[in-house]
Amino acid sequence: MERSLADRSLAEDFELTALPEGFAEDPFPVYRALLEYAPLKHFADGSVMLSRFADLDHVYRDTKVFSSDKKVEFLPKFGPSPLYEHHTTSLVFNDPPLHTRVRKIMVGAMTPKAIAAMEPDLVALVDRLLDGLADKGEADLIEDFASAIPVEVIGNLFDIPHEERGPLRDWSLAVLGALEPVLLPEQKERGNRAVTDFKAFLKKLADARRKKPGDPATDVLTRLINGNEGEQLSDEELLQNCIFILNAGHETTTNLIGNALYELLQWPDERQRLLADPDLIQTAVDEFLRFQSPNQLGNRRTVEPVEFHGETLPAGTRIHLAIGAANRDPCQFPEPDRLDLSRKPNKHLAFAGGPHLCVGFSLAKMEGRIAVSRFLKRFPGYKLNGEARRTGRVRFRGFSKFPARIG
Repeated sequence: MERSLADRSLAEDFELTALPEGFAEDPFPVYRALLEYAPLKHFADGSVMLSRFADLDHVYRDTKVFSSDKKVEFLPKFGPSPLYEHHTTSLVFNDPPLHTRVRKIMVGAMTPKAIAAMEPDLVALVDRLLDGLADKGEADLIEDFASAIPVEVIGNLFDIPHEERGPLRDWSLAVLGALEPVLLPEQKERGNRAVTDFKAFLKKLADARRKKPGDPATDVLTRLINGNEGEQLSDEELLQNCIFILNAGHETTTNLIGNALYELLQWPDERQRLLADPDLIQTAVDEFLRFQSPNQLGNRRTVEPVEFHGETLPAGTRIHLAIGAANRDPCQFPEPDRLDLSRKPNKHLAFAGGPHLCVGFSLAKMEGRIAVSRFLKRFPGYKLNGEARRTGRVRFRGFSKFPARIG
């Protein structure tokens, strides 16, 4: 009875702009309480949160009732600024027909054939990084491994010179950090500066590529410039969506790899299963994505009245989508708080869903599969060498530091 009352209190007291202590470190007790007691959670600012899998799945599929356009929401938050321009122009925060047109071009630039062709170079990259870890004996698995992989992969996709890739990670962290529920002035300033610098960097790159196009089979930037089936991006759309691809590909994959390697330490029996059966990595990647979703929160706005759990939400209601909670919904996933690397089916929402299913999900999963499997094969006895520190973010779940002993 006391446990039930405590859990109900977690749900009743939860406020996204005044998070309880420890939430960023472990949000799952709150998620469990929301799933059971407040699947439609009202906040003081008039917005609501949905946490159940079926509700999120419904929202993702219905782009007519639930808008992804953030112009109304982001103008008060960012003002007329580089951050506002970026986050209201990129693919993820737009509705059809703009979303459909931009996505069509991006899908044309990231075909399954093109992604499969990247695998040999990705394997070689991972092996070089593992050689470097072996030489050191101990390392930060975020800085020295997880974050280095997507920077190189995305850099290769855009054919960015190796010597110019240094700022990409910091720009990405600054731009995406501005999407947190509470935006501090220094975060806003850093994010605006990052968008400005990122655009200048990409404009120079795009101008050079227009003069000397790359191979459309392997160079995503050339394909984005060329467009697809008569559709082309404007100059502004090109730059902003290049930023989006670079950011989304970096953050999701870094968190996927770091979270996976951490969870294998917490679940030694599952680690042994994967060591004994390396082919298990095929389902394991989806389980890592479900269990610790790299992206924990999404957002929509209603464009007409809609009912959830016996309540009618008016048009214009802002909806927070608790992806991390939906991926632990017991109505969708048996024993949701148990890591099961052979879990089937595993229809998680780590990459959203419906028309907004992440364009790069196949690439991210391939990176995770190769990075985790080859790391574990090379260093099966790795262990923590200090405290692994979370980023402190709410929307994006990952680690900033992951010290490990390799040998």
